[in-house]
Amino acid sequence: MSEIVLETRGITRDYHIGGGLFGAGRTIHALKGIDLTLEKGKTLAIVGESGCGKSTLARIITMIDAPTSGELLIDGAKVDITKKRLDSDMRRKVQIVFQNPYGSLNPRQRIGDVLMEPLIINENVPEAERRERAMAMLTKVGLQPEHFNRYPHMFSGGQRQRIAIARALMLNPRLLVLDEPVSALDLSVQAQVLNLLADLQDEFGLTFVFISHDLSVVRYIADEVMVMYYGEAVEYGTRDEVFQNPQHDYTKTLFAATPRADVESIRKRLAAKAA
Repeated sequence: MSEIVLETRGITRDYHIGGGLFGAGRTIHALKGIDLTLEKGKTLAIVGESGCGKSTLARIITMIDAPTSGELLIDGAKVDITKKRLDSDMRRKVQIVFQNPYGSLNPRQRIGDVLMEPLIINENVPEAERRERAMAMLTKVGLQPEHFNRYPHMFSGGQRQRIAIARALMLNPRLLVLDEPVSALDLSVQAQVLNLLADLQDEFGLTFVFISHDLSVVRYIADEVMVMYYGEAVEYGTRDEVFQNPQHDYTKTLFAATPRADVESIRKRLAAKAA
């Protein structure tokens, strides 16, 4: 029987905008009843234009924001996001990697300290063990021990994103939300990071929610695809179902209008070069 890591039931999110002195204001319905189920070890890609609700949904899944209504379940347990202080075990199960790795790293903090910090806050691990685990994670993401004492500005964009991924994995999460994790990178570096994510997923049994506007990347990494349009999930199915036989007019228009870089070909060229 499949193990369900993530489930949402009827998730909505409304934002109320004041109308000033003379207006009554209005309500924006950012999410309109989102239902999804994601099995362990699978990748769900969420695609759609800017403003469709992708990042809003990501913030709810990562328990940063609370929904207006609906339910969020992690490992079958309902999460009460309205609590001022969530259970630490639930918090560590879900981690996020942002689009801009440099913006998410403290420029004054050495990389080793960046990786060890979650262990101090969440697990109170002894210093020697923190260092050992951080060193091991650096190696897992393709970096070197000498990088431990360097600062973020000393790394390339692809290396910084590897560091951000390493930090997200320090607490052994069940679910990783990746919000446009390769969109700021060159195509060759994109392929390297995507291959890294696939390897880490296999090694740790990770489950991914992968937010992207790049359909070539989605086609490469996703098991399932959700297409969002004005806060609604207008299409949801396996990667092959959605790409080979899109049903909704918006999905067809989105696919027709989006240029596609051949990430698979780039990956093959990199593999051949390394051989």
